[in-house]
Amino acid sequence: MLNRYARAFFSRVMTPIARGLLRAGVSPDVITLLGTLGVCVGALVFFPRGEFFWGSFFITWFVFSDMIDGTMARLSNRSSAWGAWLDSSTDRVGDAAIFVGILLWWFGDGDDPLLAGLALYGLVAGSLVSYVKARAEGLGMRADVGVMERSDRLVTILVATGLDGLGVPYIHTVALWLVAVGATVTVVQRALLVRRQAMARTDAATAAADTSSRPGA
Repeated sequence: MLNRYARAFFSRVMTPIARGLLRAGVSPDVITLLGTLGVCVGALVFFPRGEFFWGSFFITWFVFSDMIDGTMARLSNRSSAWGAWLDSSTDRVGDAAIFVGILLWWFGDGDDPLLAGLALYGLVAGSLVSYVKARAEGLGMRADVGVMERSDRLVTILVATGLDGLGVPYIHTVALWLVAVGATVTVVQRALLVRRQAMARTDAATAAADTSSRPGA
């Protein structure tokens, strides 16, 4: 949902930065890779030590690179299949690092197996949300529905993790449950949408076959 309402706003905000980087000769791919590296460093250095606020603060700055590189590609007319693939693939790496960092804290010094398990489930379910969409598109169908897409999951977990670092009680537990439930519901929503499209294709193919087999058709 945040994708639909926030991306246009942030694109306008990031446009001057993107233009400046392009004038400096920086490639969109470089920004993509640096952003992913920054997210991974922040998640895997700060989170396992329980430094949730500074980890979230550090990661948030690099998350914006996901918007900057796309804006740079559009402004320079360098949008390509390679850039889209790189951006999507590195997004998965960054998301995994965030949930792994949280998992390591709760499995280690945080000593809460339930929250560690929820972090692991959030990682798996989030990956499945993306896979279901990509697989559907590969089959010529769409799966662009869902109550909790990537941006929703990312904002929820980073805001909650940062607030937990400031001492807000139970916020991390609530966020991990929200991500787990929201991602699960999104997978089901997308699966049902794909099933409807697949069944419609089957019915259309059956009807066409019946028509062609009739005498005089």
